[in-house]
Amino acid sequence: MNSKRLCKLAHKAVDELKGQDVTELDVRKLTDVTDYLLVVTGRSTRQVKAIAENVIDKAKAAGVRPLGIEGLEDGEWVLVDLVDVVVHVMQPDTRTYYELEKLWTAMTPLQDTVEVSAAATL
Repeated sequence: MNSKRLCKLAHKAVDELKGQDVTELDVRKLTDVTDYLLVVTGRSTRQVKAIAENVIDKAKAAGVRPLGIEGLEDGEWVLVDLVDVVVHVMQPDTRTYYELEKLWTAMTPLQDTVEVSAAATL
């Protein structure tokens, strides 16, 4: 499954359980680690866990096994690593505190950074 389709699948799984403020970030030009980040708010511990579990279940049903799952026990911030898509499901206060969208949208592509550094040494 290509990364765009996987991102749509994850987005649909989030929508099914009424995840809020869904932000999809295309980070292909910023990192080789993943293609898309999906950042979602859940209103409670229970909803955060349920959204993450639904993403996991839908991905597995489509033949995609998560590389890793972090935070499912606590339900404050759950990260589901589907390799090409990383889903962050967070409670409102946690999302506000970490501001992942701001972090990723403020970054400059690595290639540009390398070119600037190389030019500075000439």
